[in-house]
Amino acid sequence: MSLGAVPGTGPATSPLPVVRAVKTPKTVRDLPTDRTLVMGILNVTQDSFSDGGKYLKADDAIQHGLRMLYAGADIIDVGGESTRPGADYVDPAEEQERIVPVVSTLVKAGAVVSIDTMHTSTARAALEAGAHIVNDVSGLTHEADMPKLVAEFKVPYVLMHRRGDQKSMVTEARYDDVVAEVIGELQGVRDTFRAAGVDDEQIVLDPGLGFAKDPEHNWALLRAIPELKALGHKVLIGTSRKRFLGSLLSEGGKPAAPAERDVATAATSALAAMAGAWCVRVHDVEGTIDALKVARAWAHPTTAAATTTAAAGR
Repeated sequence: MSLGAVPGTGPATSPLPVVRAVKTPKTVRDLPTDRTLVMGILNVTQDSFSDGGKYLKADDAIQHGLRMLYAGADIIDVGGESTRPGADYVDPAEEQERIVPVVSTLVKAGAVVSIDTMHTSTARAALEAGAHIVNDVSGLTHEADMPKLVAEFKVPYVLMHRRGDQKSMVTEARYDDVVAEVIGELQGVRDTFRAAGVDDEQIVLDPGLGFAKDPEHNWALLRAIPELKALGHKVLIGTSRKRFLGSLLSEGGKPAAPAERDVATAATSALAAMAGAWCVRVHDVEGTIDALKVARAWAHPTTAAATTTAAAGR
């Protein structure tokens, strides 16, 4: 579809103004390096736990992706297969049919795009369509040829920890020392990618909150962000609307609904930023950006003072 025909976002004019291609699309090198980045979640799926079905049509997905981009998201993470516990598997051909038009259009509009996939063929299709990052939640079960693909394209690769798959991971949440075991298993997969020619600077570590993890495991891993960083890689944290936050916010024994977890998500994202996370992955981009600004001002008062002075001078 033509970018000129895509309604939904823009800096001004009507509620659904026209979006035009940028002359020079962004790359990963254009991302800020002086603050924690915000990755906006775009589920082009029918059954994701929070917003499944809302953006299954390409037009709807593109509109939402562009809204997040103009709201300030640094990266748009496009996924065509739900990986919630119990989700059905999606054939890679169907996955690619869902995501490639979305990836291509967002890249042309100037977004830095990551592809959320466990399948090498889908990652390749997305990279060929202009995606900049591979975000792979497969963990210990990654496809054998994924390391070779990442080495070939020389793109950042988010290596997430997970045991089992969406059908079995709930039963795999058994740890004697969750931090030590997750770190050890991440190192093992990382070394496989290293052996295939993937540079350390390409690798981003994600502890996989909620993936084969119970609430106490998630909290322990959040407190261990400095230990994850000590492995020498960037760290991505994704708490957005996850079940352990719903449990924390329970009232009368009933967990908070996914859409009611955004404030808690913003709080955990801000704390992750203060602990040194490279990026946080969220549904609510605007709320998270505000929370990260607060965290940055808390940690860097001179930056806060400069920002306040600049705003007052406008």
